[in-house]
Amino acid sequence: MDAILLQILNGLDKGSAYALIALGLTLIFGTLGVVNFAHGALFMLGAFCAVALNKLVSLEQVVLSETEKTAWGTPLEIRTPYVESWFGDFGHLLVEYSVPFSILVAIPVMLVIGVAMERGLIKHFYKRPHAEQILVTFGLAIVLQEIIKAWFGANPIPQPAPETMRGMVDFGAAVGFQAGNIVYPLWRLIYFLFAAVIIGGVFAFLQFTTFGMVVRAGMADRETVGLLGIDIDKRFTLMFGLAAVVAGLAGVMYTPILSPDYHLGMDFLVLSFVVVVVGGMGSLPGAVLAGFLLGILQSFASMNEVKQIFPGIDQIIIYLVAVVILLARPRGLLGRKGVMES
Repeated sequence: MDAILLQILNGLDKGSAYALIALGLTLIFGTLGVVNFAHGALFMLGAFCAVALNKLVSLEQVVLSETEKTAWGTPLEIRTPYVESWFGDFGHLLVEYSVPFSILVAIPVMLVIGVAMERGLIKHFYKRPHAEQILVTFGLAIVLQEIIKAWFGANPIPQPAPETMRGMVDFGAAVGFQAGNIVYPLWRLIYFLFAAVIIGGVFAFLQFTTFGMVVRAGMADRETVGLLGIDIDKRFTLMFGLAAVVAGLAGVMYTPILSPDYHLGMDFLVLSFVVVVVGGMGSLPGAVLAGFLLGILQSFASMNEVKQIFPGIDQIIIYLVAVVILLARPRGLLGRKGVMES
């Protein structure tokens, strides 16, 4: 039972990332009808917002000590981040909590990137075939990752979680199991809770705000909403920006779990599209459900006991499940009738 619960926790960790990226992809497809293969690059750009802020707040000033000497008799170099010299304790918090603070940077940056991407490129492909949309957005993703590679280098860049959030949590004891049997990294639990808040916030925004209600109406019948005098195109542009923000925030908070590199977006892109298709193209609840479901299945498939029986099953389990589900239900788990069906 302990091993099962641990694998479920691992699956929720992976599923959170899949669900957040798939949620943004579904928002874009549901509102604009665009298959956006650059969405993984938005996840990567969010991660590098955290990298950039960490590099910025870690810039150090070097002062030679007047009293302390090195082993060679030269003055000892004292290195202090500029923000600590300028802002004292608050500056220390900026350095220590650079990843959470990156959220404040990523929101406006990703919103601007998303809106610029939609207005500058995507809008010209609304009425083009999906194959052309895939080609142009995939090309954009390659351009973005090469820019990141040129600017930050090709190697992964570790991003530490705040020291107070690097420990382990005795999850088993918290839910009534024997103490010490199920310990789990605190930051991974924080990531899951963060994902739950973001997902809940997106659904609440669409369900309970006037803006969200209009967007949902536009997703169902764009022409009728336009005939009512509502500028639905402007709202859909903002939804593209919102989808970029969701992907970016997912990337920011994932950096302590997986050190970001320029290829991070591509690593998650294909899996996220499988999640979207399994959940049902255009279905937001389906994207979230499929994200967590496939994350948990992948976690169980990675167990040594399972891999001994089925070698390599952890690498293909998501695709096998996708094939089975789509053969039985071409529209996906919660897909709308007529979408992805002949």
